[in-house]
Amino acid sequence: MGKRTPLFDAHTAAGAKMVDFAGWDMPVNYGSQIDEHLAVRARAGMFDVSHMAAVEVRGAGARAYLRYLWANDVARADTPGKALYTCMLNEQGGVVDDLIVYHVADGHYRTVVNAGTADKDLAWMQAHAEGFDVTVERRPDLGIVAVQGPQARELALGCLPAELHEPAAQLKPFFAAFADDRLVGRTGYTGEDGFECILPAADLPPFWDALAAAGVEPCGLGARDTLRLEAGLNLYGQDMDEDTHPLESGLGWTVAWEPADRDFVGRAALTDAVSDPQRKLAGVLLTDRGVLRHGQTVRHAGAGGEGLLTSGTYSPTLKCSIGLARVPQDWAEGDSIEVERRGRWCGARIVKHPFVRNGKARIQI
Repeated sequence: MGKRTPLFDAHTAAGAKMVDFAGWDMPVNYGSQIDEHLAVRARAGMFDVSHMAAVEVRGAGARAYLRYLWANDVARADTPGKALYTCMLNEQGGVVDDLIVYHVADGHYRTVVNAGTADKDLAWMQAHAEGFDVTVERRPDLGIVAVQGPQARELALGCLPAELHEPAAQLKPFFAAFADDRLVGRTGYTGEDGFECILPAADLPPFWDALAAAGVEPCGLGARDTLRLEAGLNLYGQDMDEDTHPLESGLGWTVAWEPADRDFVGRAALTDAVSDPQRKLAGVLLTDRGVLRHGQTVRHAGAGGEGLLTSGTYSPTLKCSIGLARVPQDWAEGDSIEVERRGRWCGARIVKHPFVRNGKARIQI
């Protein structure tokens, strides 16, 4: 038996198919993964992501500490309420984890880290806190529900704690509102608008029930994965890891090079990588029948060389198979390539990603 979120009973009561994910018992779907995916694209869906860890960073030295710890510059989130996406790197420039941070107040930041890396991340953050006036604390008493889709904010507002109704209604993208330990951010992992809500564990079951009563569809991790891939969003452990750096993972935009005198963990290694780029992350569209999967080899007869599929799936929105691949730098959008599937080479082409954003196709099939 794995660890359970505060919503475990709600999932089993709804007939969810439960699977092990990073040591947690989590719903992969409630019947039809495709229906759940399409519900998010058309209306609104909700996801239990309480397996992810909320971590508080507090203290007079919190800003200086995070400016050193992360590749993106937390000074870009100096306005309380601002959210920031970043990678946390090792000295070789590899990605220890990707995460989001919310600036709660002066000297107080709340970050959310991935479930499978939570223990490693916390140890890494605490080890690098030495010399800074800061505390780093995991918050196991909090849970997280994401509400995503074109109608998500409208349907979720009335279900939020009363003190957050008006502040949440006024949020701009990548900002958050707070009330005591409760946080509502206009952020997400699906390519749709919506909220990510960090609440005390006891608040989660009634909040989930209220969302269901308002017409929000419960969705599992399966739909979350197809939605994020359509949106061109990376998955830690597949599209990036400790052996790959942001510049070869489509995340160069998360590295804040200015000001030039800001040192951060991994900066020296990334500087070397910029001067001699080898690989990049590219979108792939399968033009033959089948489904792209993580780990498949790709090749380019014209430019030469090989790459590797880091993520692949069937796209319910586009009704074809899409993927992300780490490929040589000289492969270009529109190039014809081949993917090895079960010993056979299948036709594909390089495309720009994201594939879908706000329910609209961004590529030509």
